[in-house]
Amino acid sequence: MRVFQSLLIRIFYAVILLTAVLILNFSLMYLAPGDVADTISQSMGGADQEVLDQIRADYGLDQPFLVQLGRYVGRILHFDLGYSFFYNDPVTKLILERLPATLLLVFTAQILALVVGVVLGVISARQPNGIASHFVTMLALFGYSAPVFWTGILLLIVFSLKIPWFPVAGMQDVTIEGGFMAHALDVLRHLVLPAITLASIFLALYSRLARATMLETLGSDYVRTAKAKGLPERHVVYKHALKNALSPVITLAGLQFSAVVSGAVLVETVFSWPGLGTLAFHSIIARDTPTILGILFFSALVVIVGNLLTDLVLRMIDPRLRGRGA
Repeated sequence: MRVFQSLLIRIFYAVILLTAVLILNFSLMYLAPGDVADTISQSMGGADQEVLDQIRADYGLDQPFLVQLGRYVGRILHFDLGYSFFYNDPVTKLILERLPATLLLVFTAQILALVVGVVLGVISARQPNGIASHFVTMLALFGYSAPVFWTGILLLIVFSLKIPWFPVAGMQDVTIEGGFMAHALDVLRHLVLPAITLASIFLALYSRLARATMLETLGSDYVRTAKAKGLPERHVVYKHALKNALSPVITLAGLQFSAVVSGAVLVETVFSWPGLGTLAFHSIIARDTPTILGILFFSALVVIVGNLLTDLVLRMIDPRLRGRGA
């Protein structure tokens, strides 16, 4: 019962936070320099002042700030993200069309970074002064310091141009013939480099954190007791120590989910991956305000829901948190 009440409280705070983000995003876009009507008229080949005034009236751009904000919040409450000036389509439709590609990239990169990072962290923790530990330290330093777009360009040059193992851009080859398996393998080939690029910086974080938490856990009293009872080292490490050491890593993964989503913008642009990142980039260039606001709102929603799910997963993994109401 206390867990259910805690979940309701967290959902209430999440709604407040989402509303604040919504208002802040709209305010920043409203204060941004430039005129949306000019952008729309340029896509039409130009327009006189009368046409510009009509465009502002049609889209409500001539109304005061509070009126525009109230109308926008009202549309959001009706699950209406507006209409794209640039793509001439509803924003919701554009997001839903690009969402599967972004989710595939983000979740693949996150899972890859978590699994490889935890494995490297555990290996280096078991031999803190060995070669594996130094390798993890160097990998973390490189992954954390290298800009994600630079890593992507480097991988493109090496594995697409110099050694043509993977495609240069896109998500699939339109010339591929065959059934589901052929198309799935083609998407997988296109996914390899973007996923590795996006996972690189987070793999460094997770491996270092897993190493630190495992070293701390392996030195705790209950682990020494388990070893004194004669339990195999493998059983002690993976049954006792690893389970408790995973909690900080999962917490960091939930908190870093927003960074994964934002990093996907650069990665998708480098690899021309047809997801929300590419849609956001083109919308910013075209000053397509409704699409930009829709993507920002959806990204905030994903991050908040991701944090809630992270908290639930932590309660499932760590028995010490199950009885807490906060």
